[in-house]
This record gives sequence, C-alpha cells and structure tokens, in this order.
Amino acid sequence: MPMFQASKRDGIAGFDSQVLDLDTAVKDGVLGGVGGGVIGAGVGEKLDLKKMIEELDLSEVPSVFVCPISLEPMQDPVTLCTGQTYERPNILKWFSLRHYTCPTTMQELWDVSVTPNRTLYHFIYSWFSQKYLLMKKRAEDVQGRATELIESLKRVKGQTRVQALKELHQVVAAHASARKSVVDEGGVAVLSSLLGPFTSHAVGSEVIGILINLTLDSEAKSNLMQPAKISLMVDILNEGSIETSINCTRLIKKLMEEKDFRTELISSHSLLVGLMRLVKGKRHVNGILPGLSLLRSICLHMEVRSLIVSIGAVPQLVELLPSLDPDCLELALFILDALSSLPQGRVALKDSPNTILNMSQLLMGVPEICTQYALSILCSVCKLAPEECPSLAVNVGLAAKLLLVIQSGCNPVVKQQSAELLKLCSLNYTDSIFISKCKLIKTIQ
Repeated sequence: MPMFQASKRDGIAGFDSQVLDLDTAVKDGVLGGVGGGVIGAGVGEKLDLKKMIEELDLSEVPSVFVCPISLEPMQDPVTLCTGQTYERPNILKWFSLRHYTCPTTMQELWDVSVTPNRTLYHFIYSWFSQKYLLMKKRAEDVQGRATELIESLKRVKGQTRVQALKELHQVVAAHASARKSVVDEGGVAVLSSLLGPFTSHAVGSEVIGILINLTLDSEAKSNLMQPAKISLMVDILNEGSIETSINCTRLIKKLMEEKDFRTELISSHSLLVGLMRLVKGKRHVNGILPGLSLLRSICLHMEVRSLIVSIGAVPQLVELLPSLDPDCLELALFILDALSSLPQGRVALKDSPNTILNMSQLLMGVPEICTQYALSILCSVCKLAPEECPSLAVNVGLAAKLLLVIQSGCNPVVKQQSAELLKLCSLNYTDSIFISKCKLIKTIQ
C-alpha cells in the first residue's frame, strides 16, 4: 500500500503536520476520482464510513488517516491548536482525564478547543469508498462466476467438468461471497449429484474439496450419506493426496454430526485402515489431528469399537503417544480409553510392549484430562493381569508418580484413580519393600 510523501506543490496542510500532494493523492487512489467524487457510488449513494472501515479490515492504511491515540482509522478527525489531528472521542476522553497536553508532542495546550478537519475527513472517506466499492465489485464478480460454474457443471463432462470443478474449488476456498452464492443457487445438490459409484477420483476429489468449504443443511447431509457416496469418500481417502484425504476425513466427520447418521456407514475396515494410515503419516503431520478427530467420533459408536481393535489400532496408537501434541494426545487417549472398555481392547493394551511405560510418562506435565485417561487405561491393564502388570508399572516408576499426583492440586476424581492404582501396585510387595521402591526409583527426569 503506497504511503503518500510530503510535497510543497499544490499541497493541502493539516494532516498531522504533513503536507499531502493532491495530484499524487488522486493518482495513488487517496481520492475516489476526479474532484473527489466516489467512483461507482451511483445515484447519490451515501456510504457509511464506519461500515466501510469494519468490512474492509485493511492491515495497511495511510498513516495520516490513523489516530495516534487508538491507532485506528479516524471517522471524525479534529485538529488541536498544535496542528496535530486525532479522532474526536479519543482526544475528548484524553481531556476528560485532565490531560491538557498534546498526546503526540506532550506540548502544553494554550487552547483545548478542537476544530473538525473536514479536508482530512474527505480524504479518508474517499480512500475507503474506493477500496470498498472495488471490494464489492470483486465480490459480485466472484459470485457471478461461481453461479456460472455451477450452471456449467449441469452440462459439461469429462476433462471440462474437472477444470470447472478446479476453478470453483479455488473460488469458494478464497471467497466467502462465492460460498454463499453456491449454497443459495442450489449448488450443493448439483455437486452432490456428481458423487456416485462411477465417479472418477479426479471429479470426486474436487467435489469433496468444495463441499468441505460450504455450509451444509440437514437435507444436503442426508443426500451425502448415501452408501455409494460414503464408499467413494473412503476410496478417495485411501488413494488421494494428503489434502484430499484430510478433506474426506473432515466431510465424513461433518456428516456424522447429523442425528440420523447410520453406524453401518462407518463400519468399514477400509475407512479405519485409511484413518490409521493418515494418523501415522510422519511426512504429513497435518493429517494427524483430523484423522484422530474422526476416529474419536467413530469410537462413540460402541458397535464399531471391536472393528477398530481388530485392525491393530491399539498398539499403533500407543507407540504414537510420545510424539503427539496436547490436542492430538487427548484424542488418542480418549480412543484408547474407549477401546479399553472391550475385553479385546484391554488385551491389546496389555500386549502392547510400551503401554505401561508410555502411560506412566503421561501422569505429569500434561493436561489433567490426559492424566485421567492414562490412569483409567493403566487401571484396566493392571486389573486384567494383576500378577504381571502392577510389578512392571512399579519398575518403571509409576508408584512414585502416583504419589506426586495424589499430593498435587488435581481434581478428586484423578486423586481417587491414583489412590486405587497405587493400592493395586502395592499388592505384590510388603509395605517396606513397596515404600523403598517408591522412594528410590528415579522417576522425574
């Protein structure tokens, strides 16, 4: 954004002691047009300056338009006797606090009256008007193009359809007005009709990428929940790019939020395998969170939990725990805790070589909800094999950490879980041996 330099020729004074070159101002767009008129305003239309400033939300504004007090564009600029200009409410508040100096120069004022700076207001209004009308024109152009593309999708096929979808994908991803236009013009139904058992992955990937950007009502979601459409999403999730896989994951999760979503639609071995592949992807870590998020939603359906265990998800998630950030960690622990409600889930946790070690390391220095999940999982495992697991847990320093948790300021539920687990760990030892192990084993790194 050009900042307007001072000039001695044809200047207009009063802009915070700066001089603005009128010719340069018109050329660079400070004024909306010749003679200060507003381009495109039309038929005496009066634009509201406050509305324009709020809707434009520009990161760069000429410095002479900005109030030195609030650092926001001025809507009612007034000038002091020192020649400095401020937003009227800001400088009046300054005076109300019994400050009778100029905020910028700290010069004592010999006159506290303020004079409206109408010239500066005209410049501000004209500059924002031009930007605002240009934004509106672009929005209208974008909306019109989105509507044209939706209409063309009803007719074209093959590579022409793919190209139209690619362009529409780019438009809706970048412009809120285009997204609204697609929804208002019935574009969701058109896009949904393109998904089916014979849809190519090139078409399906673009359609899903567009749909994930749109607001879908219940009717649209119900239409997308047809088995053939879900099956296509699962296929694309497994075979598409990382971006496409993430889009498929997010769209399926969005559909699962509907009350009439049927569990059989997600009871898919292929879907779960694809999600675990996404979650374990070390090259594309941005797929971990959406993958775990969908897996968590699936875990809420009891009927699918055994299928998740059967694909080997438990040991894979256990191995991932040390590398996860807090948001992903909470999701992974929720899933493992849910799977521990099944006998086969508890067995899978017990048989995973690092379950006890990794869970023990999560009792301190993590969000309390993560500690709670870890304690619940450890209790399930130790109760399953009371002769084996508690002793292993003590050997990796669990007992001492449990004592620290009990002494901390955590909630009563966590303290109760810790006490129960500590009692379970002590059953295989005499009191003196157990106490010595708690004290001597180094557990805090």
